[in-house]
Amino acid sequence: MHRGFIKMAAILGVLAVILGAFGAHGLKPLLTEKELATYETAVRYQFYHVFALLITGILYREFVQKYLSLAGKLFAFGILIFSGSLYLLTFMNLSGRPNFQWLGAITPLGGICFVAGWLFILLAVIKKN
Repeated sequence: MHRGFIKMAAILGVLAVILGAFGAHGLKPLLTEKELATYETAVRYQFYHVFALLITGILYREFVQKYLSLAGKLFAFGILIFSGSLYLLTFMNLSGRPNFQWLGAITPLGGICFVAGWLFILLAVIKKN
């Protein structure tokens, strides 16, 4: 599992760099300041939790694996839900479909996944045999 988390972190890291560059160079002239800020938030939190996923994979052999497994899965789902919903929201607005504002309502679920992932890392360290 730890290798899977490290591979996933690498792939999601590559995507974060690409999406960040695309936002800075390709989308900046097309988006409002608010839309660009939303997009940048998605990229920033993706990056933060790519590193969290990478750390989870590295710690996997040293600490309680079931907690780290849950942490890694929660970080991955958090990126998908939190950042993914913000990316979709931005692209729907860009394509002239502002009726997708409800996507912003699911973003906090991704944030809850992030918080839970960090708590499971803490549990793994506390419960180490």
